[in-house]
Amino acid sequence: MIGALDRGLRHIGHMVVDGVWKLGVASRFSWFVVLRSGECVRRLQLVLNEIYFTGTLSLIIIIVSGLFVGLVLGLQGYETLKRYGSAEALGTLVALALVRELGPVVSALLFASRAGSAVTAKIGIMKATEQLSAMEMMAVDPFARVLSPIFWGGVISMPLLAAIFSAVGVFGGYLIGVVIIGVDSGAFWSQMQANVDLREDILNGLIKSAVFGVAVTLIALFEGYDAPPTAEGVSYAVTRTVVTSALAVLALDFVLTSFMFTGV
Repeated sequence: MIGALDRGLRHIGHMVVDGVWKLGVASRFSWFVVLRSGECVRRLQLVLNEIYFTGTLSLIIIIVSGLFVGLVLGLQGYETLKRYGSAEALGTLVALALVRELGPVVSALLFASRAGSAVTAKIGIMKATEQLSAMEMMAVDPFARVLSPIFWGGVISMPLLAAIFSAVGVFGGYLIGVVIIGVDSGAFWSQMQANVDLREDILNGLIKSAVFGVAVTLIALFEGYDAPPTAEGVSYAVTRTVVTSALAVLALDFVLTSFMFTGV
């Protein structure tokens, strides 16, 4: 009994030490990624290439998902508001739900699944095939040449994808609410215009998405860079990227919502 308890305590201790060690390494890694970003200013094409890789290639899943989320939100919102005689407020409900919450969060989760996993696989394969080591041998800094451009590409892409997601979602809500169900079009848009604030709602939503972009991109880069140089190691790193990014997005969403919208 005592031996089992001792082994359990040792296991917990090892997990805590490993977690703290990995957190420290990840913090140091993130600092180097940001510190070596000067190359991105001088060679802007590197960042543009990564915006295409992380952002443009994610457009299809963002647009399709945003449309269906808007359709479902409009349908569910209409059924709920109709019970209280407030169907004209459907535009406000759809816009606020998307701009404040669903747009940044769902697009960040999709971004982590599509772009984050691709970034981790890319960096992990570059490490496994010793491309990063070859750069260092040729006096080329892999942080400045590869990692920092990917970081800034993800940070720039994420707010744009969230804005597109929200815009397409609003169109989906309009399509189901006005075109199909028959809510008055003037009431739909006027209520939305009157109740959605540029700073309190739209700007805060963009800040959320930017923070999510920083978190997801850094997690993806670190997991790829830290992955064991084997096929199995890279596959595990991709899985960890998706899971860790999803948990980080949800946790950050709670913290940011508490400060932005509730005044906690």
